[in-house]
Amino acid sequence: MSELTSRNTSSFARFGGQPIAIGAVALAIVLLGIGSITLWRAYTGTTPETDRVVAIRQLQARTAQASEQLVEKTKGLEATQQESIDQLQVVQDQLLTVRRLLAAQQADTRKLSEQVGTLTEAIDGLRQSFASAQASEPAAAPSSRTRSAKAKPRSNRSANRSRAKARG
Repeated sequence: MSELTSRNTSSFARFGGQPIAIGAVALAIVLLGIGSITLWRAYTGTTPETDRVVAIRQLQARTAQASEQLVEKTKGLEATQQESIDQLQVVQDQLLTVRRLLAAQQADTRKLSEQVGTLTEAIDGLRQSFASAQASEPAAAPSSRTRSAKAKPRSNRSANRSRAKARG
């Protein structure tokens, strides 16, 4: 083991004894690295910082353009939505008008139905009174009926009409 420690110490001692030479070699390596980076940047003509600034500006321009497009689309959607709302209000107004007209028509229909019922009752009443008058008339004046039937043949209807006019 002592041989290992003597070898390690001798190699360490060899480099440790010349710190100026180690510093000079390290400095030369650092300077060589800086020089090569400078030459590479000068040869390619670009620097990462400039590329980053350009990339950031392009990104900002794209963001602004996208934002403007979103604003335009939003305005378009707002206009479309307002048009839809206006159309819906028009349709609602038309529906309300149709409902009112339908209610008025139904009321008119009810009135007409009632009037038809009243007229039907009146006609039935007239028919009954006419039938009762006809039934009592042949017993009272059979000769007048036979004369008119013999003189001029008429239909039942026309005879009924002429009798109704004579009474009225």
